[in-house]
Amino acid sequence: MESKTVAEFSGINRYEVDPAWRIEAKAELPETPKRISITNVLGQTTDQISPGTIVFNVNSQTYRLDALDEGTGEWFIIFGDSTNTKETYPAGRYLYVKLPDAAGNTIIDFNKSYNPPCAFTPFATCPLPPAQNVLPLSIRAGEKLFKGYSH
Repeated sequence: MESKTVAEFSGINRYEVDPAWRIEAKAELPETPKRISITNVLGQTTDQISPGTIVFNVNSQTYRLDALDEGTGEWFIIFGDSTNTKETYPAGRYLYVKLPDAAGNTIIDFNKSYNPPCAFTPFATCPLPPAQNVLPLSIRAGEKLFKGYSH
């Protein structure tokens, strides 16, 4: 038997790709990796190691996002912004960033932001953005709120 949700799936809406959301960034690397608290949708909190912070500018304002290293050769970013709830998934979105070069340079491309698995099913356990990764600006790039979201 085919799932009704799968049968009715018509794709994920996205913002138009905007080169302005592909931003040169710097990584701040602590002398020793710091620990940040990550809470999931069930309310469970674990301390995870953050290898560094991505620092970037939008409209002459500086913003920071703590990264996680999942051993994939990229840093994993869990972030929230002002589009959450009305335009994008309420619990935030995810993004991967290439490891910084020797000078700490990298690119953060918000066009590649995507919804966590819990945007599609109530049976996924997703990490939520830590408070310091909720940005006070609207990032209109990447995936939008999934039309089938109902939980």
